Amino acid sequence: MTVDQAVWIGQQALTTVLLLAAPVLGAALIVGTLVSVFQTVTQLQEVTLSFIPKIAATFLVLAVMGGWMLQIAVGFGTAMFTSISP
Repeated sequence: MTVDQAVWIGQQALTTVLLLAAPVLGAALIVGTLVSVFQTVTQLQEVTLSFIPKIAATFLVLAVMGGWMLQIAVGFGTAMFTSISP
């Protein structure tokens, strides 16, 4: 394995991780921010109030985008296995 191959594998791995994590983390960030603004406006300071909507948003994103995320992960695995030279 050359240095170029190792760098390519590292780049592909980081790109794949970013593509897989971004939708879930983005949804949790947006929902968490909206709930925090709601809590600030209504002066309702309940810790569990921010937890349930974030979990629901995370599951919703996984349900909606799960097929696409699986396709990206399988593509990465396939690219890694095909890059192995005998």
